Amino acid sequence: MEIPKSEVFQNIFYEHYPIVRRKLVALVRDEAAADDLAQDVFLRLYRNPPDDPAAIGAWLHRVLTRIGYDYMDKKARERRLQNKQELFYDQGPASPSGEEAMLRKLDQEDVREWLEELPERDRQALLLRYSGYSYAEIAGELGVRPPVVGTLLHRATAKLRQHATSAQS
Repeated sequence: MEIPKSEVFQNIFYEHYPIVRRKLVALVRDEAAADDLAQDVFLRLYRNPPDDPAAIGAWLHRVLTRIGYDYMDKKARERRLQNKQELFYDQGPASPSGEEAMLRKLDQEDVREWLEELPERDRQALLLRYSGYSYAEIAGELGVRPPVVGTLLHRATAKLRQHATSAQS
């Protein structure tokens, strides 16, 4: 079938629109959405009509069903996303319990002690790196060439790990 002439299309529209809309309302349970979806069905009919003009009713039913289910899937995805967002924002940052805060403080004190046991240059390198400095900035602060910073940080981290494991033994 070719692109429908406006009068032929108009007759098909007036004949089938109430049925298409009624089926969409029953499917999606939202009258405003059903109106929009019915317009989409007829827009598809206008742009891409079926090959057999006698099968317009079946074609419309297949297209309205597909459009209706696509709409319901989209709404379900939106609801799931909204529920996830609500859960995320409702939980918010939980305040740590007194025990957790104490353990965190003890851990920080242990790390400070282990850092104090490192040579000055290693300690500075680690502190600068974990403060957000780049390798080039660390090299400038320590007075070394930038390629040396990676090796320096690796060795300092290994020494810190060694202090941590020996302290826990």
